[in-house]
Amino acid sequence: MRITVFGANGPTGRLLTGQALAAGHQVTAVTRQPDSFPLRHDRLEVAGADVLDPAAVDAAVAGRDTVLSTLGVPAGKEPITTYSRGAANIVAAMQRHRVRRLVVVSSSGVEPHSYSDGGLLFNRVLLPYVTRVLGKTLYDDMRRMEALVRASDLDWTIVRPSGLYHLPSVTAYTIIEGNADGRFTARSDLAASMLALLDDDRHLRTTVSVVTTDDNPTLLQWIRGEALAKR
Repeated sequence: MRITVFGANGPTGRLLTGQALAAGHQVTAVTRQPDSFPLRHDRLEVAGADVLDPAAVDAAVAGRDTVLSTLGVPAGKEPITTYSRGAANIVAAMQRHRVRRLVVVSSSGVEPHSYSDGGLLFNRVLLPYVTRVLGKTLYDDMRRMEALVRASDLDWTIVRPSGLYHLPSVTAYTIIEGNADGRFTARSDLAASMLALLDDDRHLRTTVSVVTTDDNPTLLQWIRGEALAKR
């Protein structure tokens, strides 16, 4: 399969690209910084392009079979438009070139809900602060992205992971439609789930949650390993 990956130089995008190559696919990895992309393979094309550039997106989509988006930008107080503008360019290019299959990463934060194992601190303090204050502009733009994708006539799937963290390899994970009762998702499992969705027609034109079911961190471990590491 000929796959284009947007956001390929991010933590999840690199894992996704590597897993797709290992599975035998031909991959076009789209990144604004192609010289820093660490992977090399005879079935890999690294395309230097900005998802906000319609012409560059068009070139990266033409002739491919499917598009996977792992776009990610840091949260901040300033307005964010990368997700929605990028999705608009991707959808338009796919429609022009009659590429049907699209899988995009969003977040469980666009529809926050309490978790059975979250506890008072997580459910009543941390989650509202992250989704309504710290990441408000980010999640607002993710919602716009989701709306654009849903309004298209493509064979799309929106994937919502929970709190992302690192594991060295793919583990046990669950894909369900709607909200999942799990607070964490390993990036390796998120990447694997996106590839698995390409061979699974049950989740066409649906929004799914992906959560890792084994070897999850505690909240303190996650904050130390992920939230603080981004500073």
